[in-house]
Amino acid sequence: MEKMLIGRGTGEAVLLSDKVNQHGLIAGATGSGKTVTLKVIAENLSAMGVPTIIQDVKGDLSNISVPGEMNDKLASRLETLGVSDFKFDGFPVELWDVFGAAGLPLRVTVSELGPTLLSQILNLNEVQSGILNILFKMTDKEGLLLLDLKDLRSALNYMIDKRQELSKEYGNISAQSVQSILRALLTIEDEGGDIFLGEPALSIEDMMKTSSDGKGIVNIIQANRLVQSPTLYATFLLWMISEIYEALPEVGNLDKPKLVFFFDEAHLLFNGISSTLEQKILQIVRLIRSKGVGIFFITQNPLDIPDAISSQLGNRVVHQLRAFSPKDEKAVKTVADTFRANPQLDTYSEILQLKTGEAIVSFLTDDGSPSICQKALIMPPKSTFTALDSMAMDGIVKNSTLNGKYMQSVDRESAYEMLNARAAQAEMDLENQRLAEARQKELEKMELEHQKALAKLEKERERAEAETRKAAERAAAKVDRRRKSAMDKGIDSLVGTVTRTVGRELARNLLGSLLKK
Repeated sequence: MEKMLIGRGTGEAVLLSDKVNQHGLIAGATGSGKTVTLKVIAENLSAMGVPTIIQDVKGDLSNISVPGEMNDKLASRLETLGVSDFKFDGFPVELWDVFGAAGLPLRVTVSELGPTLLSQILNLNEVQSGILNILFKMTDKEGLLLLDLKDLRSALNYMIDKRQELSKEYGNISAQSVQSILRALLTIEDEGGDIFLGEPALSIEDMMKTSSDGKGIVNIIQANRLVQSPTLYATFLLWMISEIYEALPEVGNLDKPKLVFFFDEAHLLFNGISSTLEQKILQIVRLIRSKGVGIFFITQNPLDIPDAISSQLGNRVVHQLRAFSPKDEKAVKTVADTFRANPQLDTYSEILQLKTGEAIVSFLTDDGSPSICQKALIMPPKSTFTALDSMAMDGIVKNSTLNGKYMQSVDRESAYEMLNARAAQAEMDLENQRLAEARQKELEKMELEHQKALAKLEKERERAEAETRKAAERAAAKVDRRRKSAMDKGIDSLVGTVTRTVGRELARNLLGSLLKK
């Protein structure tokens, strides 16, 4: 266990390293000093080798990488704190950006995000969320990878084509509901979801590293643009803590945490989420401490955090809160009542009157109970207050050992390509079938024409044979007639000759008889 000096009041405000996984709250109005408190805690954690993840909503945390410099204001503050051995220092930083503009691109696949969080992003109703669940079951069953938005869009269109078959297995799936989801994709695409969803997906292990000198890496997520898309921002943070929870093994209560997560603008995390998701966050907050992970929520008003979750936050730093109405006063009183009472401190009045850099602080003690709250002046950070210019930030990104892994997007074969290939194959099969049918018809036509030609030839052959027979018959008949004519003439000549001879003989005989008489 190590002690981290966060501030001083009537005594030292010390955050114990083995109690960080009991989570924490940093609250206060704009300009009250929340960012400084966040930096001081993150610096202490880094110095002891604990990596952190911080959402940088205002874009002013990347300077934690550069050592600060002494000035009159800092000297006065250190003197008030009674610190004489203060040393400026810089801490190892990795810059990340969901949009890939000011840091290493942060991506997650559609499959890893899952239907519940995706429904939250798309603001789907119960029926549409049910259809999205069916979609994930269908794609798992058919081996269709959902990696990015075009995969999701292709799978939804495919679902429309298969809705009758799927409805028999999963219940009614209307084309109108699927088309509503497709329209919702346009919203997330406009918010940059097409950049956020894809590969290479973030590996949480890459955020849990230490530098060569043993310091924990401070992972800063540039969220100044992301926070303008509250739904995407909240869902992204939900995915991250869920992924951390799923990725890490149970380790119990360690001397120091394995990782600490800072949620800036935490009210966005809970704004408008479903009760189901709120219960999921509560479950993770309760259980993730056994994974050696601490979570700090940073917000302007502690009441932005749901009571069930706020009650899990053992370490509390509340800067000045402002009350401009009876409702605000009631809220401040409620916040004051969450602290372990200090008989010598009017917590409610002090919260309203705190100066910049001052806070009401209560950290968990050795036995796990909250310390009596005290008014404390927060330590200054060891890093600079001067914002980094774009060139310095680009240098951090380019020199990162993770640049080669995450900077270039990857578009491997997934549902979009597979379904397009199927469609192309189906079109090819259909075309081949059409060609085969056309060929078959052509062959049948050719066969028919062949048969007709054969029949015609057969008829012509038969006609020719008939004509040949007739010609032969006519020729034979003619020969017969000629033969007959010649014979007839011979017979006639013979008969004539015989007749004449017989006649002469008869005549002679008759005359002879007559003459003798």
